[in-house]
Amino acid sequence: MVPLGSFVRSPFSGKQLRSIRDCTASVNIWDGSIRAGKTLVSLFAWMIFIADAPPTGEVVMIGRTRESIARNIFGVLQDRTLFGDLADQVVYTPGAPTGYILGRRVHVIGASDVKAEKTIRGMTVAGAYVDEVTVIPEEFFTQLLGRMSVKGARLFGTTNPDNPAHWLKRKFLDRIAELPDWRYFQFRMTDNPSLTPEFIAAKHREFTGLWFRRFILGEWVAAEGAVYDMWDPDRHVIRFDAMPPIRRFLGVGIDYGTNHATSAIALGLGYDRRLYLMDELRIDAAQSQHRFTDSEQARLVKQWLPKPHMPEEYGLKPEWMIADQAGASFREELSRDRPGEPPVHTHAADKDVKYGISTIASLLGDDNLRVSDRCQGFITEAPGYSWDPKRVQAGHDEPIKVADDSLDACRYVVTTLEHQWRSELRTLTLSR
Repeated sequence: MVPLGSFVRSPFSGKQLRSIRDCTASVNIWDGSIRAGKTLVSLFAWMIFIADAPPTGEVVMIGRTRESIARNIFGVLQDRTLFGDLADQVVYTPGAPTGYILGRRVHVIGASDVKAEKTIRGMTVAGAYVDEVTVIPEEFFTQLLGRMSVKGARLFGTTNPDNPAHWLKRKFLDRIAELPDWRYFQFRMTDNPSLTPEFIAAKHREFTGLWFRRFILGEWVAAEGAVYDMWDPDRHVIRFDAMPPIRRFLGVGIDYGTNHATSAIALGLGYDRRLYLMDELRIDAAQSQHRFTDSEQARLVKQWLPKPHMPEEYGLKPEWMIADQAGASFREELSRDRPGEPPVHTHAADKDVKYGISTIASLLGDDNLRVSDRCQGFITEAPGYSWDPKRVQAGHDEPIKVADDSLDACRYVVTTLEHQWRSELRTLTLSR
């Protein structure tokens, strides 16, 4: 066993230290509020495990995407202020399929959908770290448990609370007394000694409703009512001409529609280190009483793109064009090179609704996202965006699919380009 003192470079509370000491079961889960120290504590335990891990079998690190693993996990492990000289023994290139920790090869696996389950079939696993277990498909998690056949194999997982009917809660955490090979640790912000009372009080003010109960109180509670119940036009909406200088024109998100509106939303990163929905194009067949063809919609988008999308342009152009991959014919039209209509190449949107909604909610709660009054579609749709009670009852946090075109366009560009803006914000939203 490696002495704990050789790892610790940051003060822990007694409760946090006990979780590191006691995570000796086959499966060890940390959950609770944001900034409760779950990730940091679990990673210290993970490092100690790898130092003495079974010599046979594979070691895997799993998250929603490889990019999220690089940001949430390897970024922490390589921080010398936290891990001292041991940070130099963590080697990983973002996006790569493998890395090395203390000389041990680690497989890095993104598990964003049920198809990911195939990536670990046939694998014998000695150790697994799972970032945000609730965003991993149940089929993948079940397959992973079955792969951990090496004597002494252990799983380390973190999560924020979710729907109380979620499979992790219902099938495992609610039955923890019946599972002697599981350990379950729950934390609140007050369990993290690195947080000041002022910071904790500020976070309590920023979140409301569902997000307050999950992110702040650490409760497994069902979604109900408004999705963005923290939405406040007086706080979040600004005049277009009052928008601060924009440092990066990150991109444009496009939600494609035929029987409903097509929305294109421009996203910028301000010098004040906030995100801004700067401008919006709405192509609405219902309002115009005209059914637009794909070529007509593509032409309108191409005509809109060169127009000014911020008070002072600074020569900025969108770095990325993000589009709903369901609109394949529309994306094909955008890519065509026609006289006076240069091609526009798009990247497929990250369409994880649940993750995207929680990301937008956190940005709004942290005051890291503001909306120009040119984005009238978003401003109109945000107050009425509500959870679907039937889907929630079944354990799935999903909104009602009505009047959400601009909200989807926003979600696409914000979530897909998270790797571009995450480290740039004035405060890091949804930090563990």
